[in-house]
Amino acid sequence: MSDTRDEVRAVVGRTKDLNPNQRLLLAFYATLPVGKTGTQQTGQALAEEMGWAPTVFSRIRKELVEAGWLDEYDRFNNVRYFRLSDHALGRRSKVVRLRHVG
Repeated sequence: MSDTRDEVRAVVGRTKDLNPNQRLLLAFYATLPVGKTGTQQTGQALAEEMGWAPTVFSRIRKELVEAGWLDEYDRFNNVRYFRLSDHALGRRSKVVRLRHVG
């Protein structure tokens, strides 16, 4: 239990510049049981558990993915699965994101 608590506190501490709903969603992801790849719960199930409309959950999750706080790690048909990114966990990412220069 203390490991989870410490991880949640660390994630929340790194997210001071995010809005409250973004911080709450990241803290929620930090509490989810994950395997080597991430959580196996759908966004709809997570939204329901949080008491949020699925559209609100999806929009906030998309913002966090675009900002580098969450990573999509798997997709099965139309269901996408996400986990905390290395950035959210305070680790240096080994992957360099490419930027489109237009």
